[in-house]
Order: sequence, then structure tokens, then C-alpha cells
Amino acid sequence: MNASPTPVPDPQAPAEADASADPGAPVDPVDAITAQWAAVRPDLETLPMAVFGRVYRLAHAMGERMDRAYAPFGVSRGEFDVLATLRRSGEPYTLSPRQLSDTLMLTTGGMTGRLDRLERAGLLGRSPDPHDRRALRVTLSDRGLEVVDGAVAAGLAVQREALEAALDEREARELAVLLRRLLGATAG
Repeated sequence: MNASPTPVPDPQAPAEADASADPGAPVDPVDAITAQWAAVRPDLETLPMAVFGRVYRLAHAMGERMDRAYAPFGVSRGEFDVLATLRRSGEPYTLSPRQLSDTLMLTTGGMTGRLDRLERAGLLGRSPDPHDRRALRVTLSDRGLEVVDGAVAAGLAVQREALEAALDEREARELAVLLRRLLGATAG
């Protein structure tokens, strides 16, 4: 019996847009991927792939933009996260390394490296915990406060620009609600 092979779509060729997509939206690389799967495995429902493929690509693209937004302030995204966690904690902007690690989901070794770099840059300080001599406290410096306040404003401007390029305010709020629901169902 001669079975003809299933043709594999050319990833460079325009793909049919996902049926759930906005009819006015341009076809993107995720559409090409789901079209390829539809050609070779028509039994698969690829909507989850379309959603999470775009979430992953969006996170990567925005991560690169955030890196560029924070660079003029002399910090990486990971370092910004440490400074921002201290800033959000409120005055006196002090947490333990363990609290920082837990909030940022980092190993203690990863946290130590970030704290070392930020301390050398004068953006935070470490001191003994007055209630536990075996522990340390990490405190945002005045310079760190200045840096994180500038960096958070720059980052928000980049994020706002990306949202406004594609969504109106109602759509952005709806997306935030839907993503919260999805994250709640998948995290933890």
C-alpha cells in the first residue's frame, strides 16, 4: 500500500490564522506552528499551544525591552527585582535575605550574588539583625531608592507603550483579569 506522506507546511509561508484569533490581527509565528501541527496531527486541539506560545514569546520580548529600560540605571532585571522588592516593603526598606529569596523565588546562592553586586554598587547595605545575631538585614540605600524609583517609572512607560500599541484600556483590564485567573489555576 502506497501512502502519500502528509505535507509539512513551510514555516516561512503565511499560515492560516487561528480560528480563535482576532480576525483583524496579523498572522504570527505561533499561527505557523499551530498550522503545522494541524497538518500533521489534525486530531490535536492546539488552542492551549496558541495561548501559551504567545505568553512565552510575549514574556521573552518584554523581558528584552525591560532590560533596555533598566540599563541606563545600571541594573539588570534581576537586580531591579531585588531593589523593587525592598522598595515595595515600605520604610525602612529592609528585609532579610530569606524574605527576598522567598519573594523572588531564588536560591540563597542566587540571592547572595545579586546582593553582592548591589552592595558593591552602593544600592543597598547589609547589617546584622538586631533581633537575631546570626541573621542579616538588607536595606535599600538612598542611592538605591533613587535608582529603583527611576527604573520603575521607565519600565512602566515601556509596558504602557506596549499595551497601548495593541489594546484599549478596557481590553488591557480584561486581559489582566483573564491572566490572573489562568495564573491562579496553574501556579502553585
